Amino acid sequence: MAEPSSETLIMPQLIVGLGNPGTKYDQTRHNIGFEAIDTLARTWQIPLSENRKFQGIFGEGIGVKGQRIRLLKPTTYMNLSGQSIRAVTDWYKLPPEAVLVIYDDMDLPIGKLRLRQSGSAGGHNGMKSTIAHLNSQNFPRLRIGIGSPKQKSSDGEVVSHVLGRFSGAEAQAMKEVLQLVVDAVELSLKQGIPKAMSLYNNRSVELEPAS
Repeated sequence: MAEPSSETLIMPQLIVGLGNPGTKYDQTRHNIGFEAIDTLARTWQIPLSENRKFQGIFGEGIGVKGQRIRLLKPTTYMNLSGQSIRAVTDWYKLPPEAVLVIYDDMDLPIGKLRLRQSGSAGGHNGMKSTIAHLNSQNFPRLRIGIGSPKQKSSDGEVVSHVLGRFSGAEAQAMKEVLQLVVDAVELSLKQGIPKAMSLYNNRSVELEPAS
């Protein structure tokens, strides 16, 4: 077995899914981060409830290795997500590196995941806010592919795509993707982000052809 590197692995202690609050945005592509948190909460049996202090839906429980884990869905609207995340990290005195953020990515096709240890916002408003409030880009993130609109030329096309819902075949694929998300996050908690990156960044869920 390979020796662990001298660099200490910082395991995620807060997992955040980005999205917009309210039934209007339920099940939209832009809210796949919220769905990921709901799936993790069900899998780990961590109850979620509104927490006004954190401006979000929050839950605390035990992760796969017996460690304390916290789940958060900011209810501030996407472009203010960082306020909610910062409230939690300040309260629990967590470093940015211990925050794993899950969100949608138009540049990835449906069925793909991409886990990274750091990076820019890539044009995502929720990530811009998170980076600004954590004052760092040095935190892990898991992007879930939502595919891109046919016409990326107009802002209207982009907005209607991200705020639209998945087709039947896409929704079916996303169920499998969310299971991959659980597997990737659990491996991150057990063996660290780099190990999970090496295993899950090349995986993909195939879309069933429309009948």
